[in-house]
Amino acid sequence: MTEPSWDHYRAALAVLEEGSLSGAARALGLTQPTLGRQIAALERALGVALFTRSPAGLAPTEAALTLAPYARSLAATAEALRRAVAAEAGGLSGRVRITASEVVGAEVLPSILAGLHARHPGLAVDVVLSDRMQDLLRRDADIAVRMAPPTQGALVARRVGTIRLGLYGHRRYLDGRGVPETPADLARHSVIGFDAETPFLRAMMRDAPALAGAGFAWRSDSTLAQLAAVRAGFGLGACHTALAARHPDLVRVLPEIVWELPTFVAMHEDLRSLRRCRVAFDALAEGMAAYCGG
Repeated sequence: MTEPSWDHYRAALAVLEEGSLSGAARALGLTQPTLGRQIAALERALGVALFTRSPAGLAPTEAALTLAPYARSLAATAEALRRAVAAEAGGLSGRVRITASEVVGAEVLPSILAGLHARHPGLAVDVVLSDRMQDLLRRDADIAVRMAPPTQGALVARRVGTIRLGLYGHRRYLDGRGVPETPADLARHSVIGFDAETPFLRAMMRDAPALAGAGFAWRSDSTLAQLAAVRAGFGLGACHTALAARHPDLVRVLPEIVWELPTFVAMHEDLRSLRRCRVAFDALAEGMAAYCGG
């Protein structure tokens, strides 16, 4: 048996609701002969009569009354599909969950996401600030900005550039304590660093072993707190070169000390079919590429 098309069910539902072929034809914008052929095709496919003629018009049979709630459900589903397609073709709506490191999430993403929201005000974002890698496969987040190559499978990842970090101090701090001329001078300075050993801390010590001898006068595992301490003039600490360029009072010291973090935007490959995720992914990739280039 050939499966009836939705048009045939829609024709029967229109006759049920309008009570006549002429009324149903007007409601659907069809001619009466076309509507009649669709109902006849549905009756042949189902092997039952759906309507009988009466002085008042077409009277539904028991089979038609049994069919009615299912046809209404199909109509509701068809309308939901139409709205979803219209939403995809028009303005975006819905929510996207984004994760990024503390500094990137607090200092870089707001301007990128403000531009995205201005273009698509119906798009809402959740921003998770964490220096811990969120699991995109478990859907802890939809999109991640990461400072390391993604290692999980089933991810779409785009490298957007390299974030460079150097050692900085506030001008007020340097006026009082002096500018270190060599890495050995760090032993006489207040250095801001991590409380617990992390991969980034190990990289810092590898690339600038003088930091190990200096010790840390301020310890925090929050990179945002470390940045706040640098800005407050507490001491010397790591800072994005692009971010420091926005703050004239932050002065770079010992320019030979540099750390480079390859930067990626990643999401689960299944989310590529969702336009809101694709648009957010592209906006983040473009904005982060501009930041890395700066």
